[in-house]
Amino acid sequence: MSLGVLGGCASNDPRRSVAESVDDAAITAKVKAALVGDPELKASDINVETVQGVVQLSGFVSSAESVATAATVARTVKGVKSVRNDLRLK
Repeated sequence: MSLGVLGGCASNDPRRSVAESVDDAAITAKVKAALVGDPELKASDINVETVQGVVQLSGFVSSAESVATAATVARTVKGVKSVRNDLRLK
C-alpha cells in the first residue's frame, strides 16, 4: 500500500526552519506508517498533517472506536507533542 494515498504533509510556512519542516515530515511519515500497521483502521481514509510536532488527523472513519484508536496510535509516535483529532464518522 502506498503511503502517498494518505495525504498530508508538513506546512510550507516560510517562517519555519528547514529542520522543523523535516522533523514534521518525518513525524507525519511515522504516524502514517503506524496507522497503516493497525489492522482496525482503514488508513487510506485518514489524512495526517504535522506542524511543530502537533499532528492533525482528518478524514472519515466507520466508527467512534476508530476515531479513538487513530488518535491513540498517533500519540505513540516519537516526536508527537499532541494530536488534534478531526476525524468524522461516515
